[in-house]
Amino acid sequence: MTQMVIAGLVLGYALGAIPFGLILGYLSGAGDIRKIGSGNIGATNVLRTGRKGLAAATLLLDAAKGATAVLVMAHIDAAPASSNWATDGALAAAVGALLGHCFPVWLRFRGGKGVATLLGVCLALAWPVGLVCAAVWLIVLKVGRISSVSGMSAAVLAPLTAWVIGQPRMACVLAGLAALVLWTHRANIVRLRQGTEPRVGSNARAGPTET
Repeated sequence: MTQMVIAGLVLGYALGAIPFGLILGYLSGAGDIRKIGSGNIGATNVLRTGRKGLAAATLLLDAAKGATAVLVMAHIDAAPASSNWATDGALAAAVGALLGHCFPVWLRFRGGKGVATLLGVCLALAWPVGLVCAAVWLIVLKVGRISSVSGMSAAVLAPLTAWVIGQPRMACVLAGLAALVLWTHRANIVRLRQGTEPRVGSNARAGPTET
């Protein structure tokens, strides 16, 4: 069990720390996205380049790296007859992926805010949790047009949904990851309280939130 947890953390961190937003920015000719907007490597900051396709690709890849880490460890760690993918290794991979995305060693521990990667992790651990989180994220974003609110709402709903479907261990892990996402959004929370948090589509350099 200990070996699987360590393996999950290492694999998750290695995949989570891949800065897809930064890589895609360079490959597309958009340059270093850390030099625009909030300086974050997430999809919302990539959107400030004016390239919606590039932002969408960043979002999908950031989600995919979290899902991949969980699925790989779930297959390695799962008992042959088990249908429960929330194994110790898979849960550790989920934690590692979020830590890698938010604190990538290659970028001096300055990464994204974890929302997209958390969505990918949730889809891989239990698809009902992932679907609920994705739906909440999309609905809140559509209604309020504030990226940080939609991301934090989805993160908070993740452990609650896991608990409802009878996955208490998963719920505990997701609660910790939700707390991490809220912490990475601490500046956004301050702006929300001050009424200065910009909406999606407003001033592109205001720096609301990144995924």
